[in-house]
Amino acid sequence: MRQFIRFRRWVLFVLTIFLTAINLLWTFCLLETEINSQRINKSYNRITKKLVAMDRINNATIPPLNQRINQTLVEKNSKHNFRLAFDNINFETGRWDNHRHYKMYDFALIGDKFIKSSYENIVCLATQSSVERLYSLTQVAHQWNGPISTAVYVAGNEEFFILQHFVTYMRLCFSFIRDNVTFHIAVPSNKKPVQGHIPNLVNSFDCQYPEQTLRHLLKIRNPDTIRWRLKNEYPQNHLRNLARKGCQNKYVFLTDIDIIPSANMVSLLNKFLPSVKCSYRCAYVIPTFEIDNRAKFPASKPELMRLYRKGLARPFHEKVFIYNQYATNFSIWLSNSSNEDDRAHISHVVTNFEFLYEPFYVAFDDVPAHDERFIGYGFTRNSQVYEMFISGYTFFVLSPVFTCHWGLQQKKARPVWREQQNNLNRKRFEMFKHEILARYKKKTTRK
Repeated sequence: MRQFIRFRRWVLFVLTIFLTAINLLWTFCLLETEINSQRINKSYNRITKKLVAMDRINNATIPPLNQRINQTLVEKNSKHNFRLAFDNINFETGRWDNHRHYKMYDFALIGDKFIKSSYENIVCLATQSSVERLYSLTQVAHQWNGPISTAVYVAGNEEFFILQHFVTYMRLCFSFIRDNVTFHIAVPSNKKPVQGHIPNLVNSFDCQYPEQTLRHLLKIRNPDTIRWRLKNEYPQNHLRNLARKGCQNKYVFLTDIDIIPSANMVSLLNKFLPSVKCSYRCAYVIPTFEIDNRAKFPASKPELMRLYRKGLARPFHEKVFIYNQYATNFSIWLSNSSNEDDRAHISHVVTNFEFLYEPFYVAFDDVPAHDERFIGYGFTRNSQVYEMFISGYTFFVLSPVFTCHWGLQQKKARPVWREQQNNLNRKRFEMFKHEILARYKKKTTRK
């Protein structure tokens, strides 16, 4: 009997300890949930205060907004029943990249006429951007009258809120954004946004100044977010693959967000591409120039050549890194304009391929993917073009179409972090090169 009593006391003691532990654990979980909720609410409150303060500062420091434009925004908002962009995205879903470093959200927002435009045109423009450069999309979409697949990299709550407001603003202000542009989002695994309610300030923005509007929105980012962005590599190749696979067309024109197409390019390519007779793996290079910020964007090749003769335009990266576009052979492209008409045609064939060649080109959507081992700066685009060359692609330079990048770039001392990324990618390329040569069974003497 005594043994039984001792055993029962022991069981009660163990059960008491177990229930106490469960109670403590449950209390801790509730406290942690409440703390996290408080953190999120605190973040939302801080961002909301910044947005409201920013709105007051804007109204006090910049000229009064055009009442007609603001009224148009209000009318469009009412007519189209606009809500903040991406308000239905769930960041607990999405698909991982191969190394589970980033999550991708395909077709996070689809242009109203994107599908229709994809059926009507043979080529789609695919581009990628960080949040702070997204203002360039307004000029890109204005020039490119066709489907556009845009991948945007977003880190944390603040950048996602900026993206929501700015994309909503662009869609309300510019019909060519609302109709033709589809957005995809990539986020880092350790800085996923958390959705919450914030005030819609879109009606306080001026449709005439997209770059200024974005710069004001960017002021809500705190120093920690900016420092995080500087320390962590920008996944360019992930975004390029994401944007390209969002295109629904036979041909894809893959660019960066600050590369502006010449006028009427979609129409010219719609007529040219069905007529080409490519026997084996062809890519059509669109020559890229950089133009002085003081100049007006050239409406045609003759206007571009006038800027070139005045020193207000020159081949892209000519002073910064000439091999970037050298193989395009701009001297031939510039010299054969006298007998050209307005139709797109092949100017010449690239015969002097350089390893570091990084042209912007139009091709079938079966070209090799951009290798996602290359993160940050260095060897991101040229490694993909190198694989195309090794696999047997021929590069044809088109005329009179072209693209431009604003600003005559000068060689400056690069920051340490950028050179470190470049050196790391250079080491990665050595392994990549051996893999490519083995895959396509080419001799290592071909460079």
